[in-house]
Amino acid sequence: MSRKKTIIKGTFILTATGFATRFMGFFYRIFLSHTFGEEGVGLYQLVFPVYALCFSFTAAGIETALSRCVARRLTCGQKKEARELLYTSLICTVFLSCIITILLQYYAAFIAESFLKDGRCTEFLVLLSYAFPFAAVHSCIAGYYLGGKETRVPAVSQLLEQTVRILSVYLIYRIALIQGNRPGVIIAVAGLITGEIASSLYCLSRIRSGSLLSPLPKLKMSAFLLHTKELLFLSCPLTANRVLLNILQSVESVSIPVRLMMYGMVRGDALAIYGVLTGMALPCILFPSAITNSVSTMLLPTVAEVQALNDKREMSSIIQKAVYCCIFLGSACCVFLLAFGGWIGTFLFHSTLAGKYITAMSWLCPFLYTNNTLISIINGIGKTALSFLINSVSLGIRIASVFLFIPVYGIFGYLWGLLASQIFIFLFCLGYVYRYVRT
Repeated sequence: MSRKKTIIKGTFILTATGFATRFMGFFYRIFLSHTFGEEGVGLYQLVFPVYALCFSFTAAGIETALSRCVARRLTCGQKKEARELLYTSLICTVFLSCIITILLQYYAAFIAESFLKDGRCTEFLVLLSYAFPFAAVHSCIAGYYLGGKETRVPAVSQLLEQTVRILSVYLIYRIALIQGNRPGVIIAVAGLITGEIASSLYCLSRIRSGSLLSPLPKLKMSAFLLHTKELLFLSCPLTANRVLLNILQSVESVSIPVRLMMYGMVRGDALAIYGVLTGMALPCILFPSAITNSVSTMLLPTVAEVQALNDKREMSSIIQKAVYCCIFLGSACCVFLLAFGGWIGTFLFHSTLAGKYITAMSWLCPFLYTNNTLISIINGIGKTALSFLINSVSLGIRIASVFLFIPVYGIFGYLWGLLASQIFIFLFCLGYVYRYVRT
């Protein structure tokens, strides 16, 4: 199968999976809100920044680095080395995850009271800590298969995780009601763990079968150290980028309402505007990104493979087609949201304010959808440190807009900063990729 057909097939599978899991998640959130109320769901959502930060430290960067390294090894026919990379990543991430599990359990009360400002989250964090070793296994094996451009295992594991998570929460809830108990929202955390366990067990069951896999190699210490060095060299900038992104999101969630109050709003109105922006308008803007995220996922190993073959013509062709398609999709979404953003806000959320913000944020689409692809290309050619630098500058622009522009211009000051950060990423990445292909 040609690389073009492989990318199209993989993108279709991942996109279909992404839409399916988002659709399931939509009704799952409705069930949680109806069952546990707004306060219960709020407590559940409070622990997710901690979950995302811990996962970024343990597995997120290594998954992307592993995908690129495996793609290069398989291109050169080095299946044994690709398998060794998988085992090395599993050892490293599971070890790190176990450390995070112990630390999170030990400091759960401190984190809940000092950072989350709610002691009730302590038991949530303790239970949540058990998910990280399983998430690490799932992440590494999914990255390994994506490196070989086989999307079936990552797609099935993602669907399985979401399905088991939802069904386990519903079954626990029904059993508890039958026994005369009314469970709290902590069962949603338990469902998250069961989903990770199911997906990791499925991924482990696939290791000994499939076209990617070679006979079980003995991992020597010298090979382990060499592969660890390679993975850390590529993953450290990616991990730093994810950690920085999570920190930024925490800073934004705390600072935006405060800065809106400095603009002259009362706290209730400031929180309402932030809630409409992040809970209503932004999900509408990001919904089509399931397509571009799938393209980005498939592009990274493909670019690494073409780079290993040193095929300049094919590299240029793949990059041009991917970028043009993303720009076209983003432009089409921009026009659609400009025309119907107000109606979408009123119809879906019964909020004219949501429609106003959807219309204003529609200008992000051409840049937002294309930037994922451009960053993936840069990671694919091994420039993970550069992608970290680009995202760091972009995040700096966003933080500056929160602190400097919101007190003067209100929430639109933040939206201008958000647009400026996406334009910066677009122009810089486009210029660098063009220069790379030319030289």
